[in-house]
Amino acid sequence: MTIRRPLDGMLVLDLGQIYNGPYCGLQLGFMGARVLKIEPPEGDVVRRRKREVEPWPLVMLNSNKESVVLDLKQPRGKELFLELVAKADVLIENFAAGVMDRLGLGYETLRKLNPRLVYGGSSGFGLDGPYRDLAAMDVTIQAMSGITNATGDADGPPTKAGAAVCDFLAGIHLCAGILGALVQRERTGQGQRVEVAMHEAAVTALASAMGAVMDGDTGVPDRTGNRHPALAMAPYNTYPCSDGYVAIFTAAERHWHSMCAMLGRPELASDPEFGNTVARARNMAAIDDIVGAWTIGRTKDEVVRLLNDAHVPCAPVKTAREVSTDPHLEARGYWVDVDHPRRGRTRVPISAIRLHAGGRPEIRSPAPTLGQHTEKVLTDLLGLKAAELAELRAARVTEPVTAKKS
Repeated sequence: MTIRRPLDGMLVLDLGQIYNGPYCGLQLGFMGARVLKIEPPEGDVVRRRKREVEPWPLVMLNSNKESVVLDLKQPRGKELFLELVAKADVLIENFAAGVMDRLGLGYETLRKLNPRLVYGGSSGFGLDGPYRDLAAMDVTIQAMSGITNATGDADGPPTKAGAAVCDFLAGIHLCAGILGALVQRERTGQGQRVEVAMHEAAVTALASAMGAVMDGDTGVPDRTGNRHPALAMAPYNTYPCSDGYVAIFTAAERHWHSMCAMLGRPELASDPEFGNTVARARNMAAIDDIVGAWTIGRTKDEVVRLLNDAHVPCAPVKTAREVSTDPHLEARGYWVDVDHPRRGRTRVPISAIRLHAGGRPEIRSPAPTLGQHTEKVLTDLLGLKAAELAELRAARVTEPVTAKKS
């Protein structure tokens, strides 16, 4: 077999649901693995959000996967799953801690069946500790990790981040852990368990706000709006333009000096009130007023062009609709049009991970419909015959069912 991508020839069983686990499986699929999305008869939770057609997030997260319906609560469904485990390189799941054990499919059981298996599990709070059994979704992990309390204006309420940051942070941590375990397996011949807690992955991302706490800074409010989380830099904010907002941030003295020249206020560069990072942080309200007065009379494009020419870090604040047609993403080939069997022509992203020696990420097949590959997989990998497949359908072990919208 010719290895063109790093995971060519590897088999991944993806029991992931919603965003966390499926995002990990998506990355492994882009790296060449054969990814079987193992779904219950009613399908992934995200699939159930729309019964007419698959919702876009599900289509985005499941390119290059095959959908296999197995009812793991039925003995025969469990038996078939274990037969697949015996052939697999990787298993992904992001159920609550203990769910796989209650199904009789926990790590210790699977390890005895397949010692080379890399078992990747991501739960809300990990496998031990006082929070182990708390319900975990992205919004609750944001709250528990401090992200919600750090988001919003100083005089406003705690606000969740607009993106599902905890799910995706955990998913990419899980992917990294699995890849590390596969490297170790090459050296030892043994698989292992990989554990990622969403909570811990999220806390790590709170570096600036936690930095203010750990450094003993006083006078820093819990929420700082669009200013630096530790109120340690200025300018660092979003500023109004005639047609929206721009984000501006001076990370070095040279940026501030260029900014002063652009404002037509070169004397500010030597003013002791603004002469260094600490001084500017003390006077950020005044700086915000000066910068905002300059940006308000210009368009976003004009401000970004002028500041980029002056080598000052800045960017327009874009809407999701604007991002969907971003010319840079277009030039990078980030968006790919696929023909989905139910949605028709649909745009989905490729992986942000580019392994230049392994070719560009590509979508070999669109996200599957529920159970689309069940019989093919059970025939090709497990050797089941037509009569056995018919029995499984009749017993509703492999038969998709219609469920209410969640």
